[in-house]
Amino acid sequence: MFITFKKWTALYVVTLLALFAVFAAILWQGSAVNASKNLELEQGSGTFVLVIDPGHGGVDGGAVGGDGTVESRINLMVGLRVEEIAQFLGVETVMTRREDVDLHDESAQTIRQQKVSDLKNRVAKVNGVSGGVLISLHQNSMPQAPGVRGAQVFYGEAEGSQALAEAVQAALNETVNDRAKETKAAGSGVYLLKNAEIPAILIECGFLSNGEETALLNTREHQTRLALTILASVLAHLSPVW
Repeated sequence: MFITFKKWTALYVVTLLALFAVFAAILWQGSAVNASKNLELEQGSGTFVLVIDPGHGGVDGGAVGGDGTVESRINLMVGLRVEEIAQFLGVETVMTRREDVDLHDESAQTIRQQKVSDLKNRVAKVNGVSGGVLISLHQNSMPQAPGVRGAQVFYGEAEGSQALAEAVQAALNETVNDRAKETKAAGSGVYLLKNAEIPAILIECGFLSNGEETALLNTREHQTRLALTILASVLAHLSPVW
């Protein structure tokens, strides 16, 4: 019996351990992570800091689903779940935001100015973390093709980003996606990843233009599954320094 735990805590821990056992089997078989691609971090301590960036927030809600689901809220829920599990495992984390706010300067007046200021401040915060590894969380949308669904990973220009993206994508393909997706370079269109000086990936966790996936993304269970998949694959990829 779990005498000192509430029922939900006990179930959470059991679920966590069970899912990590599944991930361990996947990673052991080499289907999710290629050991030769493990990221080398130039730190004397041999540790890293996981920087979690829930995209959008505040004046910028991002994409909106047909049922009114706002991207920024889902991004934050998944991000907080990643943080919760990471801290449970003793992994140091930094969140760019922990509530429905953006990071723009007070001097920014128009919405455009606020969005630009927000992105610049996110970049500054990310690059200010010594030994950081960035995961930026987003939701996709393609209203012209409502049947499209699934999680996809994009990578930045900093060394180690592509290999990390491939590791996370492989895990998402194994545990979340019904059809495998491939990683893509973010290119110059994604300001945060273009300017990040640390290994950086952006994860489109699903499509808000797909009604079924939107409903799934709104559940705690799926948010936890995404968080566990992302975190497990990141930790496995960084195993030499974690």
